[in-house]
Amino acid sequence: MRAVLSLGSNLGNSAEILSSASEALNEVSEVIALSSFYQTRPIGGPPQPDFLNAVVIIETNLEPEELLLVAQAIESAHGRERNDSTVKWGPRFLDIDLIKCDEMLINSPDLTIPHPRAHERGFVLQPWIEIDPTATLPGFGPISHLLESGLLTE
Repeated sequence: MRAVLSLGSNLGNSAEILSSASEALNEVSEVIALSSFYQTRPIGGPPQPDFLNAVVIIETNLEPEELLLVAQAIESAHGRERNDSTVKWGPRFLDIDLIKCDEMLINSPDLTIPHPRAHERGFVLQPWIEIDPTATLPGFGPISHLLESGLLTE
């Protein structure tokens, strides 16, 4: 399965953290491409530093639910905490979102594929199109059209 994941960090040495996360993904799957790093403003949440974002494309034998668990373990290894006291959309050392897994459509309590807000997030679409100019998002069409639409949140 080919999967697209979004990486983000705005605490610590974000460039080092994103590189390390990509390396960790490569240990369990084959990283096909890693975008450049993009500095973006945070969306929602409290005042916080800008993010560094990237997109990685992997080839994996993991099922999407397994890949989600791997992503969460990599986040935890980089200082991400998930608990009731965590501020929604707050600053974090590492955030990994599963954006797309082949052409799958998944809507379970733990996982929604494609990512429900990917189509409006420039910080996902811009790095993605850099490494896959013909990319499409199931249910939304070509990434190039989404970028041209002007309906992006950032």
